[in-house]
Amino acid sequence: MTARMLATRTSQNMISAPLGALNSIQKRAAHRASKDVASMIRVNHAGELGADRIYAGQMAVLGNTSMGKEIQHMWDQEKKHKAKFEELISKYRVRPTAFVPIWNVAGFMLGAGTALLGPKAAMACTVAVESVIVEHYNDQLRTLMADPKCDKELLDVIQKFRDEEQQHHDLGLEHGAEQAPFYDGLTKLITLGCKVAITISKTV
Repeated sequence: MTARMLATRTSQNMISAPLGALNSIQKRAAHRASKDVASMIRVNHAGELGADRIYAGQMAVLGNTSMGKEIQHMWDQEKKHKAKFEELISKYRVRPTAFVPIWNVAGFMLGAGTALLGPKAAMACTVAVESVIVEHYNDQLRTLMADPKCDKELLDVIQKFRDEEQQHHDLGLEHGAEQAPFYDGLTKLITLGCKVAITISKTV
């Protein structure tokens, strides 16, 4: 190999190394979400985590009752919702909310606590939580659809999950949620708690 060929190859290697690093940075940047999308993914991940734990709490109390099958069905869907947003958290390099450990415990306690009041109280909890989630997802869908360059994957995911959360809400009503003791007060309290959790999880 001549000195000229060696110099040419060395020069090419010196150029290709920074280019490879630049391509790697560009690929990572392409998967980094905008501030608004990151907020959506963060809060949705927190919400689906909370819902997963609520149904886990309900199953711990009511799993062997006549409501067990319905609760398990809803819980299975929530597990898939949570898994999807965990995937998006990683894909778009979004920081999860710092309140994950709190929502983990609080969700289980809410699910188990209302289930201890009876199946109808558990369904009242479901109705309250899902009504907030459906409203929250609808707000996000309006925001995304107003943007011609919106994230299509996120839009499709939210639409699908919104529809399933609505089914959970309707199922709760079908199974006597409104007949639960102190239904109005219970659902208003749970609704308020969910809205506070959403506000916190968007940024913290």
